[in-house]
Amino acid sequence: MCRELIPAGSVFAFLAEHRRVLFPLEAFADMYAPVNGRPSVPPDLLATVVVLQALHGLSDEEALAALRFDLRWKAACGLGLYEQGFDPSLLTYFRRRLARSSRPDRIFEIVRTVVEQTGVLTGRTRRALDSAVLTDAVATQDTITQLIAAIRRVARQVPGAAAIIAAHCNAHDYTDPGKPKIAWDDEEAKTALVSALVTDALTLLGQLAGQDLDADAARAVGLLALIAGQDVEPAVGSDGTDGRWQIARRIPPDRIISTVDPEARHIHKSAQQRDDGYKAHLAVEPETGLFTAVALHPGAGADNHEAAVAPALLAGENGLLQILADAAYAAAELRAVLTAAGHRLLIKPPALKPAVVGGFTLDDFTIDTTAGTLTCPAGHTVALAAPAGRYQQRRATFTGLCTACPLHDRCTTAKTGRILTIRPHHDLQAAARHQAATDPDWQADYRRWRPMVERAVAWLVARGNRRLPYRGTHANDRWLHHRAAALNLRRLINLGLAYLKNTWTLIATTP
Repeated sequence: MCRELIPAGSVFAFLAEHRRVLFPLEAFADMYAPVNGRPSVPPDLLATVVVLQALHGLSDEEALAALRFDLRWKAACGLGLYEQGFDPSLLTYFRRRLARSSRPDRIFEIVRTVVEQTGVLTGRTRRALDSAVLTDAVATQDTITQLIAAIRRVARQVPGAAAIIAAHCNAHDYTDPGKPKIAWDDEEAKTALVSALVTDALTLLGQLAGQDLDADAARAVGLLALIAGQDVEPAVGSDGTDGRWQIARRIPPDRIISTVDPEARHIHKSAQQRDDGYKAHLAVEPETGLFTAVALHPGAGADNHEAAVAPALLAGENGLLQILADAAYAAAELRAVLTAAGHRLLIKPPALKPAVVGGFTLDDFTIDTTAGTLTCPAGHTVALAAPAGRYQQRRATFTGLCTACPLHDRCTTAKTGRILTIRPHHDLQAAARHQAATDPDWQADYRRWRPMVERAVAWLVARGNRRLPYRGTHANDRWLHHRAAALNLRRLINLGLAYLKNTWTLIATTP
């Protein structure tokens, strides 16, 4: 309807013509029971709305309003002028079916198949890795709010817990949705409230210990146990057995920041940038700006670090690559794995910090890991100890050699002598630092191609999409894949995507 009014070369015009080819019914057949017939709203229409919704950053209600009133949406989805679409709740059901299916990211996979058929990435072997902070959809809660909310959740989800709370927990009326009635500017009153709330939480956990709980109830009890211990410590002069607690003067590295979304975390992307939410991990072909892989993880924890996630982003690649990344990906273990696989690495090494400002760094020492020796800038040579400890590190101790050394003030502040720690893969990391500092080809390639990933990140977070629409890792990971699929599709259309002779191809467009 009114298709001639839709701008040629737009995503709307492309979907109007190729929607059913892009999203055939058989691509979603496994999501529906064959005995019940086809769904009342065909999956190609739902998938088209999901793509347009992710592209424009709309809520379910906003997307369905656009489908009802925007001629571009009607044309893209194949609706007539007077057709009203469907209820927004069907998008929720569709996403749930996708999440529970064997291929929850199939929309992204479908667009990736289009990318492969076009051959746009043939011969383009660069992959830029990066991460972007995406803020969560909930408010960050303080300790008192979290304790009360966690106890209320246990009351709702654990059978019999409400009666236990009414009988044994007296710090607050947990049936009252309001905040405790205290003088909030009185520090003693707040400390007393924290002590009482922690005592209530521990009492409740003790009463529920040993009970056979279902999954939801067990999660609620586990969350309460975490909340009760993460932000508090025994008060001064107490070991906690007397019921006196205080808010700890520290922030746990994996702190839960909201009982509404227990998977959201504090994120320190840098010393200056601090946010709450999740990290989107991205692999991008820098010349075209196409996302080759994406993943969303909580923003804290060793398993969610950039270097830990990177291998999964590259797992679907074939052949040798040139990998570009900033210092967040410079972990020795990742560098060793990628080097062993034969890839060319343009991963920026982190700067070494001298023990004395302006003094010598580790690279000013001559280190022979094979011979097990280390020589300082003054010419003193000592032996490297055997690998030891959890991380199998080697130590070199200059005890007695530094006191009278003329280079002492440029080397160390230690009175007895400098101690150096040599980590596994030291030679690999040292070679990487040397190459980054001296190789003009490395420097030119890094300066040319690494910044291109910032363009893809800017596309990802545009239109208010830095703020996530859902709660939890899995729901937001699905959204990230839909967003990346929509952006990839738009980029392909701009590059001249066409469907000719039953295959996807690119036709060069004239500017």
